[in-house]
Parts: sequence; structure tokens; C-alpha cells
Amino acid sequence: MATERTSLRAEHLFLLQASRPGLWLTAIAFYMLPLGQRNVFQSAVFWLGALYVSFPMGLLLYGWNDIVDYETDRLNPRKGTFLFGARGTPEQLRGLPLRIALAQAPFAVAFSLLGGAKMLVCFAGMIAAAALYNWPRYGFKSRPPLEILNQAGYLFVFLLSSWLNDVPLLPWATMLFGALFAMHSLLFGQVMDLEPDRAAGRRTTATVIGRVRAKLLMVALIVCEAVLVARFFSAKVLALFLLMSAAWFAVDATVLWRSRPYTNREMRFFMLAWNAVALVSMPWMWSQASLLQMR
Repeated sequence: MATERTSLRAEHLFLLQASRPGLWLTAIAFYMLPLGQRNVFQSAVFWLGALYVSFPMGLLLYGWNDIVDYETDRLNPRKGTFLFGARGTPEQLRGLPLRIALAQAPFAVAFSLLGGAKMLVCFAGMIAAAALYNWPRYGFKSRPPLEILNQAGYLFVFLLSSWLNDVPLLPWATMLFGALFAMHSLLFGQVMDLEPDRAAGRRTTATVIGRVRAKLLMVALIVCEAVLVARFFSAKVLALFLLMSAAWFAVDATVLWRSRPYTNREMRFFMLAWNAVALVSMPWMWSQASLLQMR
């Protein structure tokens, strides 16, 4: 009996880590973006959507990634944590596709009943993006720079939020901002994973161009984000924050760490800081609703 409880606890721990709780706040921030200044917090539908984009969607996107990345993850000291994802056993990974499907099914049914059959487009889009990224041998994951462009699949979170909560779709410039943000976020993860990815023979944009150039590419993407929000929305505070972030990564790439890898402690700090910024910025972004109307 004690052995069964231990096994069940290990399975629950694995599933939770596979859903990447360290990225839940980022996903919820994307979900919140179309809802600025709207009183949705008393709506059960809103909370159902927020629940979905945390554990179930995380399990779909990142659990699939863990199945394909078994060899790489064995070499990655970041794995096996709530911040950076699971390091599953072969037995756990074999059972993961069924668990991913079971986590999606009730939400697919509920969202279709609440928002209509069009909600299935969101699920189909996220599944397609995950498949394009993770497909064995031919997936974009090991075909730079396609793995960076594939991050545009996160825009389906915007679509899900708008349709589920019955609010207008975001302007194209906000969509582009979201895609660029997802791309620079993936690059940051690749920078942290550069050594284990190289050891496993995996090709990513960061392993191909090197750590310093990858950081500078992040700088370029973040500057583009700042220009977008300043030019099309006059969101000066957000643009300033983005430019400060770009300046930090530029200093990182040229003065501080340069090509040196981050330590595990530094990576944990960066991820905790990332989540703190997401948590603090969400209510501010909601109250400002600054990316909902182009000028």
C-alpha cells in the first residue's frame, strides 16, 4: 500500500513538472492580454480558461516536448524541477500521450459548449504547432530557425481567450508583439540549454550561432517589440521596460557572462525573476489595456 502511494505521488509529481509550472504565469499573461479593463473575474468561464492555459495546456505543449527530448533531458541539470520541467523515466514518458489527451478532452468539450465549435480551432492549432515542433526526425525543433518561428503558435492562446470570453480579437500589431515575445523567450531557454543540447547533438538556433549571437538576437527581437508598442500603441512605459530588458541582455552578451554558461543557481534566479515580473505586470497590463486599440 505504501509502495502504491509512493508510486502515485511520483506520477503526480512527474505530470506537474511536465506541465512546466515555471511558465504558467507567462501563459496566463497571454490569456489575460485580450481582456484588459473587462470585469471578467466573477465569470466562471474566465477562470476555466485560466485553469486550462496552466496545467492542461502546459502538459500538451511541454509534455510532448519531454517525450521527444528524453536523451537531451538526461544531460540537462535543469530538468526534474517545477521551474524547468520533468525528467521522466521511459515508463512515465510512454504513458504521457494518454494523460495529455485525457487532460485536453474535458476542456475541449466544455469550451465547445461555451464558445461554439470554433473553439476546436484553438485546440487544433496548438496541437498542430506542437506537432510541427516535436515531430520525430522532421520536426522544427532541430531545424533552426524554424523552431523560433514555430513559437507563433502561442498566438492561439490569444484566440482562445477572445473567443471563450466573447471579446474582440487583438489587433495585428499585438499579435506580432506576442509572437516576437514567444520567440525571444524560446531563445533564452536555448541559451540556458546550450551545453546539454550540444552534448546530445541537437541543433538549435543557439547551438548554431553561439551563445553571444543568440543573446544579441534576443536583443534585436526585444527592440522590435519595443518599437511596435511605441509606434502603434504609444505604450511608452512598456516600451521603456522592453528597452531596459534589451540593454540588460546586451550587457550580458558583451560584458558580463558573454559566452560563459549560467550556473544552475543563476538560471533559477532568472526564472524566478521572470515569473515575478509576469505576476506584477499582469494587473498593470490589465488596468492599462494599452495593446487593445491601435492608434
